Amino acid sequence: MNSIDVDVLRTAIDWTDRGHRVILGTVVRTWGSAPRPPGSLMIIRDDGQVAGSVSGGCIEDDLIGRVAHGELAAHLPQVTTYGATAEESRRFGLPCGGSVQVVLEPLSARSMLRELLAAIESHERVARRLDLPTGVVQLSPAESGATLAFDGGTLTTVHGPRLRLMIVGGGQLSRYLAAMAVMLDYRVTICEPREEYHEGWQAMEGVTLSRTMPDDLVLAMRLDANSAVVAVTHDPKLDDLALMEALRTPAFYVGALGSRRNNDVRRERLQQFDLLPEEVARLRGPVGLNLGALTPPEIAMAIVAEMTAIRRGVDLGRPLADWSGSTTVCAVSEETAPGR
Repeated sequence: MNSIDVDVLRTAIDWTDRGHRVILGTVVRTWGSAPRPPGSLMIIRDDGQVAGSVSGGCIEDDLIGRVAHGELAAHLPQVTTYGATAEESRRFGLPCGGSVQVVLEPLSARSMLRELLAAIESHERVARRLDLPTGVVQLSPAESGATLAFDGGTLTTVHGPRLRLMIVGGGQLSRYLAAMAVMLDYRVTICEPREEYHEGWQAMEGVTLSRTMPDDLVLAMRLDANSAVVAVTHDPKLDDLALMEALRTPAFYVGALGSRRNNDVRRERLQQFDLLPEEVARLRGPVGLNLGALTPPEIAMAIVAEMTAIRRGVDLGRPLADWSGSTTVCAVSEETAPGR
């Protein structure tokens, strides 16, 4: 669950505590080039105030009006679909004939939002199961690989931290990289055995400082396909220790700071650690997209941009200006489009 949606939950709890009637909207299916992916959240208050988004502005005004008039989710959860026809897509401004299906849920104490938020803030992965005919909610630990599921009668959403980033080195660049990654909903671990770089990290929200040696920390973290590793110390005694273990894991991104020549030399060194050629080939180095970055904030931006592109499945062999913006959304649930 991303930080935007966590803020939506916090706001929903605040509004209900203040006595407002609040409707929670969750995107459950999209077809075509829909503006927001499944799992996106929005809340609508009885006086028309909103937080979050289910379409980037295309259908929000209509939803607000229908909720205010009691047409939707007056007592129990309800499903509504926008863009079911070409005329509707044009009317609501949904791009490329896109459609979006939303579950609307009137919130109350039985919605268990307070318990859900407490679990998220404890870094737990939680499955929230909503039974539409009754409005009953159940929470349980989320199974590995679990994602949003909706069968028309039951909506299961998965909440909690998903992405992890291990940064080797605690210098200036790491601070910018960590701050940007936290905004993108990564749980960040700074691996820094050198005492002189420890000052100030404990106060950074969403970031954990580890004094463990890099290779041991990679093993201890049990990196998975939602993990990334970036080595930025310029010290082979630290960077290479992390890389030689990280490249053996399913981590979706492993990168190292340095020039092209330095990274070519690094790849030669890594081959001496019994890494397979295909494992060494996974190393992103020089790390980050070529944005002409010079300053630490610019370099950090280039790194998180490349991480995002790889995680979203963007072909970095093509100019990013050619990307249509619809790759990930269109692939979400094409097989469940209306009429199929």
